[in-house]
Amino acid sequence: MILPLVDCAAQAQPSDPGWPRPEPLETAGIWRALARLAHGAYGHLQPLAQPATIRLVGVLDRLRKRLESAVPASSPEGTSRTDVEFDVFTGEETLEVVGESYRQEALWQIVGGWRRDYVSYPIAALLRPEPYVSDTGEGDDPNAVQIHIAGHHVGYLSRHNASVYRRGIVELMERCPTGRVGLHGESCGGGERGDGIGMLGVFLAHDPAHFNVSARRASDMPSFRTGLSEAIANDLEDDSYDLSWLQELPANDAGAITMLRRLLENERDPIDRHYMHCELESRLYRSRDAFESALVEYDKACELHDLEMVEIRPALFEKFDRMPVLDTYRQSAIRAQKARDWPRVERWAQRGLELYANDAARPEAVNDLHKRLAYARTKLASAAESASAY
Repeated sequence: MILPLVDCAAQAQPSDPGWPRPEPLETAGIWRALARLAHGAYGHLQPLAQPATIRLVGVLDRLRKRLESAVPASSPEGTSRTDVEFDVFTGEETLEVVGESYRQEALWQIVGGWRRDYVSYPIAALLRPEPYVSDTGEGDDPNAVQIHIAGHHVGYLSRHNASVYRRGIVELMERCPTGRVGLHGESCGGGERGDGIGMLGVFLAHDPAHFNVSARRASDMPSFRTGLSEAIANDLEDDSYDLSWLQELPANDAGAITMLRRLLENERDPIDRHYMHCELESRLYRSRDAFESALVEYDKACELHDLEMVEIRPALFEKFDRMPVLDTYRQSAIRAQKARDWPRVERWAQRGLELYANDAARPEAVNDLHKRLAYARTKLASAAESASAY
């Protein structure tokens, strides 16, 4: 059963794409209170009867009208207006957005303009299922879901999440009064970094049940990226390491896990050890349904892998003259994020950034960790603020 629509305030949201503005401070505070009220009311309760839903909407609507009276109706010069109404849902699970790095101008406009300060800004985002078609025809995605905020296209759901959620989004659109579905969330990031001002990212809050997605499927992490293909391509030209063990691994994950642990007992080459650790982590995660301790063992494997990076990193850099993808840190941060363990998200993201330094082969890997670090710090700051209020 679909929960009642959370927030009719977002349906009548003023068309100013900068709304709610960070200034005046009172307005932003009201918006945050409104978002928290909606989140608290619907994040934990069972579906409400229609009369109760109507009464709650009435309260939210009155709050919305106060907000509208405090915010100018006209759009700032240079921004686009939108009168699209959509029904906004919320929840406690994070749904990630990708592609924001290509749309930074729009995001800075949404949060009220570029600045050096760290940004944490509440938003309501429209989910728009629309196939992605590239100019070359490569990388087309029929399941793509665009993310729009205040009339700006700011990114997409990841391919993995789009394939999982698109059907549920379409079904929910058919049931909604407006025929459009949105989610509450945050745009966060910015702040001064060694290489300039940080990018803004977008994280959405949702309940998988709204989209008929099981908690098990929603908890799946995207596929592992190890940079292994590049290492294999170089293997024949370099006798310092030997990846032939990959061809000997059993197809069965349990057998492969046993063999990888045995190989790690004897292998001394840091590059071989790095990819053995990567493969072990991947196989353990894939085995999470096969045996109960798989995820606990996965976490331990990541910790052991990280301990060895003091020797592995120099070897990788010497071999490739850059740092290949270190997905242990991204995946561990995602896993901690799904558990809402924000100190652990911060630790894994920060550690990954330290290892990449300025040598990453893929800048998007660094941007991803910066985005997760910013989100974790937003959550930690919010928790500290709440604790100090008592």
